[in-house]
Amino acid sequence: VQLQASGGGLVQAGGSLRLSCSASGTLVSTNGVAWYRQTPGMQREWVATIASGGATNYVDSAKGRFHVSRDNDANTVYLQIDSLNSEDTGVYHCSLIRRGVRYWGQGTQVTVSS
Repeated sequence: VQLQASGGGLVQAGGSLRLSCSASGTLVSTNGVAWYRQTPGMQREWVATIASGGATNYVDSAKGRFHVSRDNDANTVYLQIDSLNSEDTGVYHCSLIRRGVRYWGQGTQVTVSS
């Protein structure tokens, strides 16, 4: 199983980004996929999940601004982030659990400038 996150970048506060998590070796439609954010000096923080059935969950700080979706044909999960602010800065990783093993993507950097 391999996960590859992409789509990060430098964006001004108030802007938007769409992060992508492409999977190989398994299907995103049959595994829940989660997004985490890593900031310097802080533990990796869970921010959003899309379950295999399509249900979504978000950390409270992300509700209303983050939207996770899935394209089964592309075997890719997306994280749309709107109204970006400085607290959204970090490396975003996608992750899934398959047969009891957690897999991580390499992460994509999001930097929000004020």
